Amino acid sequence: MKLIEEHKLRDSHHIFKDRRDAGRYLARELTAYKETDSILLAIPSGGVPVTFEISKALRIPMEVIVVRKLQIPFNPEAGFGAMGPDGDLILNEGLMAHLNLTEEEVETQAKKTLEVIRRREQLFRGGRPLPPLNKKTVILVDDGLASGYTMRAAVRKVRKMLPEEVVVAVPTGAWRTVDLMLPEVDVLVCLNVRTGPSFAVADAYEHWYDLNDKEVLSLLSSNHSNNSGSFPKCCKRWHGKPPSKPL
Repeated sequence: MKLIEEHKLRDSHHIFKDRRDAGRYLARELTAYKETDSILLAIPSGGVPVTFEISKALRIPMEVIVVRKLQIPFNPEAGFGAMGPDGDLILNEGLMAHLNLTEEEVETQAKKTLEVIRRREQLFRGGRPLPPLNKKTVILVDDGLASGYTMRAAVRKVRKMLPEEVVVAVPTGAWRTVDLMLPEVDVLVCLNVRTGPSFAVADAYEHWYDLNDKEVLSLLSSNHSNNSGSFPKCCKRWHGKPPSKPL
């Protein structure tokens, strides 16, 4: 396990103009993977514009991997764990105990989360499975690491597919989460590591907002069009029309 960070950015705020700018920064730290048999896996929605710029700079294919946080029933903005594409759970058991969540509440949220994952896989991946990852370098990308549970769910799914190397690349992350993630990956690139009692991914950006499905699909379509014919057939991306309403 190896951590790559920009020490001059430690504990800094408002470093990146937006997610795409952050992707360009990350690409400069990932040049060793340029035009290799590696694959980028973006966590939607926020990880897609970051990954788009990395894919463009490094000329390696980009896919999405759909994972989802388990929402706290009475506070859906927060989560008590995450679910992977196959429905596997990673739970924050300490938080669950603190919140006195019942087994029934956990099961209800897990069922809802799996339904969302299935809808988003159909939307962003056209229902296709992930391409073969055996003996490949897989670079997982998101716009930041807060609790880290969604990224850990993605890493565990990828590990089951027997890659050669697992890399996590994020523009910003909480130190406690970075420390938790390191044993699970081969390389962790986190440009802006932040210590302290509180952390928000948004604080690393000048311009921050929640992406809608139409924007995500537009980036995936542009990536496909820009790189059509450049990548192996296993890595071609599906692109389609946005739904009538967001998921």
